[in-house]
Amino acid sequence: MASTTHRYTARTHWTGETGLGWDHYERTHEAEAAPATQKLTLTTGESKGDPSQLNPEQLVVMAASSCQLLWFLHVASKARVEVIEYEDDADAEMPEDDRPVRLTRITLRPRIVVKPGPTEERVRHLVDVAHEECYIANSLKTEVLIEPTVEFASVQ
Repeated sequence: MASTTHRYTARTHWTGETGLGWDHYERTHEAEAAPATQKLTLTTGESKGDPSQLNPEQLVVMAASSCQLLWFLHVASKARVEVIEYEDDADAEMPEDDRPVRLTRITLRPRIVVKPGPTEERVRHLVDVAHEECYIANSLKTEVLIEPTVEFASVQ
């Protein structure tokens, strides 16, 4: 059986002037990933960035959260577990005194609402299976922790 390799591309674009030094150049830039047509505007996460714009560190956290969500929905649907809501409040830590500076931990805190039927242990097992399959978590050196909350929808 032939193996498949998926390839992903991205393009970033910045224009400006750095000649006046670190304090004076614009950090905002655009990123896109064909074939998607949506462009993102990003900046730095440091003090010189615009806090109303996304930064690369936030995108890493978003990617880990989104990947976990998508894999959980995949394994839950295969297991016939009826998920009706999934919301994650994820965060990451990046201590500046631990060289090289990097995201050292990402914590995902999904709140998962399912219809009655499976046990909480079953849902938590599916969270673990999804984590084992998540391409982003598997691609990172950063520790990715998951602290799920499982809720059962009231029977209507």
